[in-house]
Amino acid sequence: MSKSRGAKAAEIRRLMRTEGDAVASGTRGFNLGRYESVAELEDYEELKDRARAIKEDAIDRLPDLLDELRETVEENGGTLYVADDADDANRYVRRVAEEKDAERLVKSKSMTTEEIEVNEALEAAGVEVVETDLGEWVLQVAEESPSHIVAPAIHKSREEIARLFNEAFEPDEPPETAEELTMFAREKLGELIAGADVGMTGANFITADTGTIALVTSEGNARKSAVVPDTHVAVAGVEKIVPSVEDLQPFVELIGRSGTGQDITSYVSLLTPPVESPTVDFDDPETPMADAGVERDFHLVLVDNGRLAMREDEHLRETLYCIRCGACSNSCGNFQSVGGHAFGGETYSGGIATGWEAGIEGLDTAAEFNDLCTGCTRCVNACPVKIDIPWINTVVRDRINRGADPSAFDPLVEGLTPDEEPAGVDLGKRFFGNFSTVAKLGSATAPLSNWIADTTLARALMERTIGVDRRRDLPKFRRETLRGWFDARGGSRVSPADATREAVVYPDLYTNHVQVSRGKAAVRALEALGVHVRIPDVASSGRAPLSQGMVATAERHAHEVYGALVEHVDAGRDVVVIEPSDLAMFEREYETFLPAKSHARLANASYEVLEYVYGLLENGADASALRSADDADGSAVAYHSHCQQRTLGLEAHTVAVLETLGYDVLTSETECCGMAGSFGYKREYYELSVDVGEPLREQFSSPAARGRTVLASGTSCLEQLDALLSRPTRHPVEHVAPRGEKYQ
Repeated sequence: MSKSRGAKAAEIRRLMRTEGDAVASGTRGFNLGRYESVAELEDYEELKDRARAIKEDAIDRLPDLLDELRETVEENGGTLYVADDADDANRYVRRVAEEKDAERLVKSKSMTTEEIEVNEALEAAGVEVVETDLGEWVLQVAEESPSHIVAPAIHKSREEIARLFNEAFEPDEPPETAEELTMFAREKLGELIAGADVGMTGANFITADTGTIALVTSEGNARKSAVVPDTHVAVAGVEKIVPSVEDLQPFVELIGRSGTGQDITSYVSLLTPPVESPTVDFDDPETPMADAGVERDFHLVLVDNGRLAMREDEHLRETLYCIRCGACSNSCGNFQSVGGHAFGGETYSGGIATGWEAGIEGLDTAAEFNDLCTGCTRCVNACPVKIDIPWINTVVRDRINRGADPSAFDPLVEGLTPDEEPAGVDLGKRFFGNFSTVAKLGSATAPLSNWIADTTLARALMERTIGVDRRRDLPKFRRETLRGWFDARGGSRVSPADATREAVVYPDLYTNHVQVSRGKAAVRALEALGVHVRIPDVASSGRAPLSQGMVATAERHAHEVYGALVEHVDAGRDVVVIEPSDLAMFEREYETFLPAKSHARLANASYEVLEYVYGLLENGADASALRSADDADGSAVAYHSHCQQRTLGLEAHTVAVLETLGYDVLTSETECCGMAGSFGYKREYYELSVDVGEPLREQFSSPAARGRTVLASGTSCLEQLDALLSRPTRHPVEHVAPRGEKYQ
């Protein structure tokens, strides 16, 4: 049963208080390391393309690769078992342990064994199970679950681990420093590994041609677990197979950089078991290894557990490309604040967790945390195999709304009419998803609508019925819309005959009904640079319903927008977009909704407003026509770029325009403001939203930012900054647009 809004909010507050600082420190450090490490790769994008192509091919040919791998493993002298589900896998592993009369099994870090809960199954059969990964061992001692795909104990500080070890083991000399804790664990685990009967590992990759298992780790425990006991059991999902050893190269280059910011992890082990292997003498490492030539027993257990059904699911299939690096978690503002115990399901955490949990556990599990993905797309650029994680989250959200079987539902062919939104969409999601209707009504009845909405009674009702937190300021609708203003002034002040370019300013929902001043500024700026402007009557982009998982409604919007804009594109006019999230819709999400040719026509003709201004200036437009630092109240600005503006690679254009006009620009060090459209309004996420924005508030409140005009490119960013700071904010185009009667 899904938690209530109040219960969700309370749990998020608890986790931010108890685990948030440690998670933030770890994930932000990993994310910064990723940026620094990949910057040294000249072929970074090419490596990602190769990695994705290999995974696409492997999943496409998975049945054939399974057959090939079975033959290879058996030729090598091992055994391959494909388990239908967790129970099937655990039965096989227990049988191996029973045949070996195993009293102790040691295992290295493996998310798949977490997924099937092999520890519990073996312990119930009387086998002692010891986690040998330091983080996993910490959690085993603490009796807790992992909170991160790569760094399972990321939510625990060094001080907490020291207290845990001291309480659990009562050592003569309590370890305190990180080095002391590591050495203490190494000594304890070394003894346990030496006396183990069976070793268990996961597998990052398995090559079909040779049966080679690739283990990519930061500790040596995986090698010890694999080779010290005479029996080695490797457990992995069927999706871990790649065709050949040569295919490992891009993954080895990418996985460490993506997950922890390391150029390469400490250990990359390529094992082709079973092999004759000596047993390590831990008591006397100087003595030659004993028992050389012991024949080893190897079992490769490949787990289906819903994966083959995911392979047949058009929208969940991409989940199987995941190499479990954790980059989606590290790059996510919400995850950085709350961690995987909130942003995760039974096993998996972070952005990709929705796909895994929906496919393996079901929609009910995915529903508990799916809304924590805000669709900012930062994880798409971070992912080493370019998985469209926000789309997977959106499709699952749609299925949750409908209560549909994920293997049997394709939202894009459902054929719903506008009045047939799924009954499972709660009132809050209906409100935010249909905000275009709310905005039209709000503008038509303003200022009365704004007054009523701000009354104590209305705020209380909105919080109770649709979950809008009363601590958030509501948008103020304008009676005069952007289109109304433009029509009233008689259209563009630059005639087509005198124009250097013709452009359509897309009247997004907020620009048309709320932030009208930025729309006027965009028109003034373009006209000052010799552009003939048009503002058509066109639907909202569909971003609002898409964010609520109302995919069919968003698709309808996409077709309506394309139908209204294509005549202008055909006439050679550029499409200028003020709201970055709407431009992202045109460039990314519309690729799913529109035919390929139609999507390309619209995407190639569309520009973010300051990107367009930059292009005009680069092509000879007179910069003196804009408002420079000499004309402004101050020449120093602090600028925050919208998430999707960054992922589209457009932040630099705004900075370049401002600097060209003489402004001293301090750019934001924080990638996400935390507002994320409707997310920051929702009662259950208000505290999380504010916490994500706290680093931005700190930077823009610092002495270095004092006295600077604060600029931000996105609606959400402006709303969050207005709430976090004690001084007004504005869109960059408002700051550079000329003023005067000529443009009224």
